[in-house]
Formats: sequence, C-alpha cells, structure tokens
Amino acid sequence: MERVYRNLTDDEILVLKEQFCHADDWSKILVSDGFHVKYVSRTRFSGNVKIGAFNRAFDLPGGIKKHSGLKDVSLHNVTVGDDCCIDNIQNYIANYDIGDHTFIENVDMILVDGQATFGNGVAVAVMNETGGREVYINDKLSAQQAYIEALYRHRPELINRMKAITEFYSNKHASAIGTIGSHVSIINSSLLKNVRIGDYCSICGANRLSNGTINSNELAPVEIGYGVICDDFIISSGSQVEDGTVLTRCFVGQACKLGHSYSASDSLFFSNCQGENGEACAIFAGPFTVTHHKSTLLIAGMFSFMNAGSGSNQSNHMYKLGPIHQGTLERGAKTASDSYILWPARVGAFSLVMGRHVYHADTSNLPFSYLIEEQNTTYLVPGVNLRSVGTIRDAQKWPKRDKRTDTNKLDFINYNLLSPYTIQKMFKGIDILKDLKRVSGETSEIYSYQSAKIRNSSLNNGIQFYEMAIRKFLGNSIIKRLEGRMFRFDEEIRLRLKPNTEIGSGEWVDVSGLIAPKSEVEKLLIDIESGKVNRLADINLRFKQTHENYYIYEWTWAYGKILEFYHLDPDKITINDVIAIVEEWKKSVVDLDKMVYEDAKKEFSLSAMTGFGADGSHDERKLDFEQVRGDFESNLFVKTVLKHIEVKTALGDELINRLKSKVEE
Repeated sequence: MERVYRNLTDDEILVLKEQFCHADDWSKILVSDGFHVKYVSRTRFSGNVKIGAFNRAFDLPGGIKKHSGLKDVSLHNVTVGDDCCIDNIQNYIANYDIGDHTFIENVDMILVDGQATFGNGVAVAVMNETGGREVYINDKLSAQQAYIEALYRHRPELINRMKAITEFYSNKHASAIGTIGSHVSIINSSLLKNVRIGDYCSICGANRLSNGTINSNELAPVEIGYGVICDDFIISSGSQVEDGTVLTRCFVGQACKLGHSYSASDSLFFSNCQGENGEACAIFAGPFTVTHHKSTLLIAGMFSFMNAGSGSNQSNHMYKLGPIHQGTLERGAKTASDSYILWPARVGAFSLVMGRHVYHADTSNLPFSYLIEEQNTTYLVPGVNLRSVGTIRDAQKWPKRDKRTDTNKLDFINYNLLSPYTIQKMFKGIDILKDLKRVSGETSEIYSYQSAKIRNSSLNNGIQFYEMAIRKFLGNSIIKRLEGRMFRFDEEIRLRLKPNTEIGSGEWVDVSGLIAPKSEVEKLLIDIESGKVNRLADINLRFKQTHENYYIYEWTWAYGKILEFYHLDPDKITINDVIAIVEEWKKSVVDLDKMVYEDAKKEFSLSAMTGFGADGSHDERKLDFEQVRGDFESNLFVKTVLKHIEVKTALGDELINRLKSKVEE
C-alpha cells in the first residue's frame, strides 16, 4: 500500500524551528500519518524530503533504548521510512530513499552524486592485470556467467553480447537516487557514496564504501565491519566483510567471508569463499576457495574448492613483457605451506602442490596427483590423492559448509568427487601413462611428462588408482540406474540401461562449480551470440536447468563409457555382464576405502603423537593424545569409512542377489 504524505502544519513548523531545525523551503517537506514533531531536532532540510512515522524505540546493546527520530542531521532529497532513527550525521545524507526501521548513527556522509550504477558494469581485470579478460560485474553475476566471460575470449561476438547484456542491465538500474533498505543498521562509519544497500544489512565502523551494491536481505543479511574500504564493488547476500578488509574492483559472491585485513583488487569471489590475512590480485576464486594466512598471495589464477597453504604464492611474469601470465588450479587442488608456482601452469583436479615449481607443467589430464619439488625438479605422483583421507574429508565437508541461506542461489555447484569431468581425465591419464611406458620402456626408472618427472612405481600405481576409480564411478552409475527394479530377461535390463537422452555423450566441462556436458554449454553460447538469450536472468536459468539435469546427462555419458571400458555390445548385454561389473565395483570400492583407512591410521601413529604428553612417559603421551584427539577406532571419520565399506558391500550384494535370482530361474 502506497504511503500517503501531507505538508507540515504551521504549528509543526513552529515547533521544529524551536527545536533548531531549518529548511530551505518548508513546503517541500512532506510527512506521513504518525509523524511526531517532538522526535525531530537540530535537523536541516533541503530539496524534497519525505518523513515517515516515529512510533518505536530501538533496543541497543548494553540495555540502552533509543527512540526513532531525526537528530543532528542534514537531509537533502531524502525519503525516510517509518520508525527510523538517524542521529549525529557529521555532514549530510543526500539523494537516498531509506526503508522502514533503519538505524543510522554517527556517520560522516551518505550520498549519491549524479547518475550512479552502484557497481554494476565495473570492469574487473581478472586473471590478467594488463587486461584482456575483463568481467563486467553485476548484482546477478554467477560463477558460470563470469567463467564464460573471462575464458571464452576466442569468441568475440559472445563477449560483446555478454558485455552489452550487462551494460543494458546496469543502465536500467542506474539512478541518481540511492536506496538503503529496511531494518538496516549503519553506525560509526565514514563515507558511503553511490552505494545501494539491501534490507537487514549491518554496517559498523566502515571507513569507505564507494560505487557499490550490498545485496542484503532478511534471509541472508550482509555484515560490513570496522575499517573496511570497498571501491567499485558488489557484495552478495549472506556475506561478511570485516576487520580492515580492502577491496578494489571486486565481486563478492553469496555467503563469503573476508576479514582480518584481507586485501584484494580486480578479483571475483564466488559462493562460500573465505579470505583472511593475505592478498589477492586478479584472481577468479570459484566456489569454496579458501585462504587464511597472512603470508599467502593468490595472483592471476583460477581456483575452486581450493585451500591455499601458508606462504603460498605464484608469479605471473618473468620480467619480460610484464604481468601477462596466468594459471589454473582445477577444482579441489591444494597448495602446501610455502609452495610456489611460476605461471603459466595448470594443475589437475584434486591435486596437491608442494614445494617450488618453475617449469610450467600442465597436469590437467592427471587428476588426484601430487606435485612435489625435489632439488628444483617437479616430480609428479599420479592418482595418489584418490587414497588420501584428506581428499575424502574435503568432499564430505563442502556440502555441509554451504552457508547460503538465500532462496535465490546464484551459483550452481556440483560437489561430486567422481564425475564425467574427472573420470574423462582419468581415461586420458591412463592413455598418457601407458604411452610413456611404451615410448620410454617399461623398465625406465624415470619418465618425463610436461616438464615433470614420474617415477616408475608412481606411474604403475597411477594406472591402478585410475582404473579403480573408473570402476567405482561406472559401478555407482549402473547400480543407481538399476535400483529398486526387478528384471526377468536380459532384454529388460538392456531396455533399462538405455539412456533417456543423447545429451551427455562427449566431453564434459567444469564451469566454475557446475559440471556439465560441453554440448549444453555450447548451445547456450550460440543462443547468446544469436541474441536468442539476452537477459542475465535467462542465462542463469539455462545454467540452472543444466545443473538440475546433471544425473540424467551423467548416465548417458556413463553408459557409453561402460560399453567402451568393458567392451560390451549394447544389443548383447546380459545380466551376467552386469553382475561382473558390480563385482569389480565392489572390489574397487572396498580397496579404495581400505587405502583411505590406512591413510587415516597414520594420523594416530607414534610420530603423530610427538609433542603430546609434555613431561610424561610413553603411556602418558599416548593418554594425552587420546584425550585431545581421541583413539583411532572411535574417530568419527574412521567409523564413517568402515560404515561406507559395509553399506556399499551390502548395496552391491543386494543387486547381485536380485539379478542372480533371475539367472538361476
């Protein structure tokens, strides 16, 4: 219901003057029903001002109550909603619509100066400080949109179209009047200029916020803390930016947390990223990129599901043509303490980087690997991370750490450790490793690949790890496809195994968290280039539809790989073939889980107890360790691994018995 305003009465104007209020033109001051003149003092009005009712008091920390009203403030072209408290504004508030129940106190200045886009349309020079991969941010930006805009530069028409779509959106939402939402709190802050602020936002002690949007709402409020400086920015719902963080030309996605003097320029942070103490420059931080350490620098790289160790950094130039190089750590990659990578380089998914690496390796087709530096040489250990307890723990924790409470989630995130994206790389990895053996000989002690060295034992183990993971993934897929059904004839099982769609065959891509068939991404890009898709909301909708159809498309891909890997004819598959696949799946699952179990046991070894039991005997050290860390058998993760072996074994046995009963008939 639209609020009705009236002019001030002569008596109200007289009281306001007695309360040291001034106006350039009292006729331009409008008030609503419920306006109480006694709650307005030492206030100056200019331009067009509208004021709501003053009926409620605010309960402040420490048991203080403060009634809504206006005191010690200058307002120019401002609308004040119902039950707001605005007090002690050192300079003025100009050109703003302020929502209901908002509290603003002890602020220097809040203004919109001219036509503002509030951070929409700002060019962020991500991944390359010298430009060329600019992403034009907007308050509907998803990780998937940004990925396309940053990386598909070989399609200039696509980039021009996406830029035009963002420009249209930015101009459509440009205004000379800013908005501060309802239930907002802004206290002890300095300058807020050309900033649009959503409902339920809390800003406490910010130094400067300039040209930006804060997309706060009731379900996912945003918190801005002391000492924060943000220029040319957008902060999405549910995020916290605190403790002296400095952002310049940055997009902060949903449920991110930046604090402890973190600084970033020309960077994008998507859902659930965390940045503390360190520094970022020109990075594309996909979902769940985490860096906590003061000495850590992330620069000119693309990351997702990544944890940066203390002292990690990268170099994006070699003192030749300047900072023009870039690199990628694919999803789930980690860096150990004091690791270093000289860009350009590309590290495969779920890999661990230890030491200093200066030879520009590309290990993207060898996922789940270790990159270890020995005497200035990069040694590659393929697939070994598949047996790591840390990898499994990470995969379990990410879905639990999704802090997004907004019902409108911008980023589409697939958490699967094994997917067509990673399994296709394992197929390529097996081919690579077998080719190395063929070319260099099976008895070679060291193999060379992409400026890295692979030891003979590591190569053979890598093939084994990848084959186990492939069997696990394909078995998972076929068991899921056949669950809850009875089959009397081979023809029935063939019919059930046949995919519902052809979409999913071919290459898959990881679009910054979204795992999807490349064909579906390609269709969207063509529609953007043609103008068929020309709105930000429509782009996000297409990504959403692809995400929701993941398991349908995944089966299409898995079915094709099952035929290829097990050398099966789709017209001749039998129940016995399926039983054989499930038997192999069961063995692979159990073997991998046993490796994870043994890896976890290392965390409870005698060497892990070093530093425990400060002044006691061996027994006291063990007891001290157990009091702090618990014992191995009662560890929650260990129990989960054992339960997983039990559950998966039972699942495989159930399907085998269900199928065998028909064979025996």
